[in-house]
Order: sequence, then structure tokens, then C-alpha cells
Amino acid sequence: MNLVRAVEASLSRLGVDHIDVLYLDASLDETTNLEDTLATVEWLKDAGKITAVGGFRFAPEQLVEARILASAGYPRLTVLDEPYNLVRRDGFEGDLRLVAAAQSLAVTPSHALEHGFLSGRHRSKAAVTGVRGQQMRAHLNRRGIRVLRALDIVAAELSVPVAAVSVAWLLAQRTVVAPIVNAFAPEHIDELMQGAGITLSRTQLADLTRAGTR
Repeated sequence: MNLVRAVEASLSRLGVDHIDVLYLDASLDETTNLEDTLATVEWLKDAGKITAVGGFRFAPEQLVEARILASAGYPRLTVLDEPYNLVRRDGFEGDLRLVAAAQSLAVTPSHALEHGFLSGRHRSKAAVTGVRGQQMRAHLNRRGIRVLRALDIVAAELSVPVAAVSVAWLLAQRTVVAPIVNAFAPEHIDELMQGAGITLSRTQLADLTRAGTR
């Protein structure tokens, strides 16, 4: 089974005896359905190889299907990973957030800083290169600049880095419990950790949300 082999490979690579959260990709193999996948997950849980199971980029209807299967005895999804941040909001806000809230899912949004754009470090198309540069350049438009200006204002008010404000905005969103962020230098860790200690005011939240609205 591909899933079992993938878990075994991860355990070996990480040097651990179990995985805390196993995320299932919504784009399951054409020959595999969700019920069969959850049956394999059940075996992995019983074997002590995983503790909890989550979904990655699950559509609302897939979450509903997973909950129906859970009511029949299959393992229940308890975590949802959906790319979500100040400039990437369409995929999560709406039906997906409503279903996640109704199912009390812990949301762990990936791409919390949108490939580094929401750290505020990259503001010129000429200054960014490579694949990540292409990803960031897509946001260097009128809306993206508006978001960065709003982040700058809040960061100055609180005397914290822009990246910390971006994380704080995510943590203030309903159902979000732990944004997933890539860090490429030790100093980035400190900036991100500051975000966990920030409480944004209603005005700051509203200003940031409005800036990111299309």
C-alpha cells in the first residue's frame, strides 16, 4: 500500500517511532477512494504509527464525506491544512471555513507568509529571483502593496516585525490554531514566535482584513 510505504519511509527518515499528525492529500489516487484510505489509516493508528489524521486541501464535500465515514467507525479527521493568509483567502473563507468550524477541526494553514511575501522583506520585482521570486512577484501589485502598507502600520504601532503581524492576523481567525511557516534563518524563528504573543485590536484586524479584500 502506497500510504503505508510512505509512512514507513517518513518514520525512517525522521528517526521517530510515530507521526503526530498524518495529513491526507485531497487528490487521492484515481484507484483509491476516501473510505479505503481511512481503512489504511485505521490500521496505521492501531499499529501505533500515527496519532491523529488531518486533511490537506480537502473540499467542503470531502470533509462531509469524511465525517460520515467517521460516524461509521472510520478514523475521524481532526485537523485541516488549507493554504491561507492575508493575500490568499478565497480558498478557505466561505463554505470550507463553515464546515471546518461545524466539525470543530483544528485548522493549520500552510503558506502563512505566502512564500515570504508577507514577511515584508521583498517589495521590488527586481529584487526577487528564482521560483520563490516568481511566486512573490505575483503579489507585487496594487492589492499586495496595500496589504504591505497595512502591515507596516500595525507593525510600527506594536514595534514588532511585519512577519509577526501576518502570523498574528492568522491566529486571530476563527478555527485557526497553528499556522505553518517555513523559516530559512534563525532570526526568522524569533520574528514568527513574536506573532504568537500579539493580540491585535479590532481596528487593526479590520484594517488588515480590508487591505487584503479583493
